[in-house]
Amino acid sequence: MTDIEVVNNTGAHRYEARVHGRVAGFAQYQLTDELIVFTHTEVEGEFEGQGVGGALVRWALDDVRALGLRRVLPLCPFVKAWIGRHRDYRDLVYHAPSSTARD
Repeated sequence: MTDIEVVNNTGAHRYEARVHGRVAGFAQYQLTDELIVFTHTEVEGEFEGQGVGGALVRWALDDVRALGLRRVLPLCPFVKAWIGRHRDYRDLVYHAPSSTARD
């Protein structure tokens, strides 16, 4: 699919993919001082299978990388799977330290 525009709608805490001015999909996030936590991604039915979700996630992660302020915590299964298929984005992922909890 061509003509996918992605913007960071900071007021709504989500990246939005727009096709011909219409929101075709979004990736919802929450921010902490150190993390951007992707919680949910959704693509409108009529745009599924047309590359909207992939373009959306790629643009969002490129934006996170360019800003250089936060690590990514992909709680959203779509974002997590996308990163799993694109090794060059794994360096953005936050890795929790090993637990020191004991029984």
